[in-house]
Amino acid sequence: MEYVIEMLNIRKEFPGVVANDDITMQVKKGEIHALLGENGAGKSTLMNVLFGLYQPEKGEIRINNERVNITNPNIANDLGIGMVHQHFMLVEPFTVTQNIILGSEPTRKSGKIDIKRAEKEIRELSDRYGLKVDPTAKISDISVGMQQRVEILKTLYRGANILIFDEPTAVLTPQEIKELIEIMHALIREGKSIILITHKLKEIMEVCDRCTVMRKGKGIGTVDVKDTNVNELASLMVGRKVSFTTEKTLANPKEVVLQIADLFVKDTRKVELVKGLNLEIKAGEIVGIAGIDGNGQTELIEALTGLTKAESGTIKLRGKPITNLKPRKVTESGIGHIPQDRHKYGLVLDYPIGENMVLQTYYKEPFSKGTILNYKEIYKKATELIQEYDVRTPSAYTKASALSGGNQQKAIIGREIDRSPDLLIAAQPTRGLDVGAIEFIHKRLIEERDKGRAILLVSFELDEIMDVSDRIAVMFDGEVVAELNPEQTNEQELGLLMAGSQVNGAGENQ
Repeated sequence: MEYVIEMLNIRKEFPGVVANDDITMQVKKGEIHALLGENGAGKSTLMNVLFGLYQPEKGEIRINNERVNITNPNIANDLGIGMVHQHFMLVEPFTVTQNIILGSEPTRKSGKIDIKRAEKEIRELSDRYGLKVDPTAKISDISVGMQQRVEILKTLYRGANILIFDEPTAVLTPQEIKELIEIMHALIREGKSIILITHKLKEIMEVCDRCTVMRKGKGIGTVDVKDTNVNELASLMVGRKVSFTTEKTLANPKEVVLQIADLFVKDTRKVELVKGLNLEIKAGEIVGIAGIDGNGQTELIEALTGLTKAESGTIKLRGKPITNLKPRKVTESGIGHIPQDRHKYGLVLDYPIGENMVLQTYYKEPFSKGTILNYKEIYKKATELIQEYDVRTPSAYTKASALSGGNQQKAIIGREIDRSPDLLIAAQPTRGLDVGAIEFIHKRLIEERDKGRAILLVSFELDEIMDVSDRIAVMFDGEVVAELNPEQTNEQELGLLMAGSQVNGAGENQ
């Protein structure tokens, strides 16, 4: 059998952790090969070994049957390996072209950078693979999905034949995911090979030829996708049966907790993105907001949490106005916030995970007296939450940046739920998480609902909105255009409403 890549018996250790324990993965030429595993299973570590960012303690790598020693990413690039990272490596004020050529700039005889030549080459590459990227656009002005295409172009520009995609659909809308799958197929038709790091089982079934499964740093095996199913993959990944539907009783909504009336909010560019929005959420219900990214969801959350000032309108929590209060005052008034960007707003990555567990309460007793922090109490509390929320970390003193995405998210959720807020705002709570972590988080949200909390769920995952919500509010162009009962709608109807089409009978409370 001819393999384009062979990673044989790879072992990679970090202090106190064996991230890859004797892993073998073999990828055929012209296939899409999935690398599946829970958060923290060691998938990204293995790919960082292949890309030269980490050096393994043991094992060998073969490219087209030849043993290679990949000591840095430049060697990986020379061998035709390109990596599209989960967190994009782009310089925002630069144009698409400037980002793509960075480090390998074409020059004229005079020594000046030949931007025009680069733009032409990038446009041709973009057209060839159906990427539809404008080489002159600024990164800060293009969508997340478009930024990902720039990352893909970056690897193609450097001549990659083997592309590693690290959780590529974590931040994409359903439409962008469809387009990305088409791009992957175009790459395969051109003779490229793709490794897809993911834990989205539906995507593996849809696009992959074979799948290597990892669990807790060990290789479980490689399966042909056509011979398996979603349930089998899930149990291989987490080592037990996983439920794909959230078990819950019917909601029993009580008094109104959150009342938003005629709310207008502008973004940082002073563009109005929330336009006269009205919404109520009651105690004991989960209201899911469905909408395509960019229809005002982010600005709505920021206005509710005090991160952005509302232009006009009112926000009331249990009848008391909280419009334009500072974030700490909003928190103290009874709002918990699981932010959509856990790195930017959820954690201080350089702090130990233990100290991150008290970011909302560190200034209160018993965690501090006056201006002096009581670390004994802080770490006592953190250790309790780490155990209760199954945050897998070597210790409470480990830096937050060293934890996997799923464990970072569990830490934030534990911190926010523990304060027993009247209203819990969960923005993209399972973005980039595996089925085991998703199941755990959904269960916690239902438990909080059953304790009488009001929960606002904002998610781009329609499965999640349909599965967890008791009521769905569809946002389009800064307004709630319909409120629906999840039992009486489907993804197609939601998709049409999200795109701004009026569906017969939709728009009324059902």
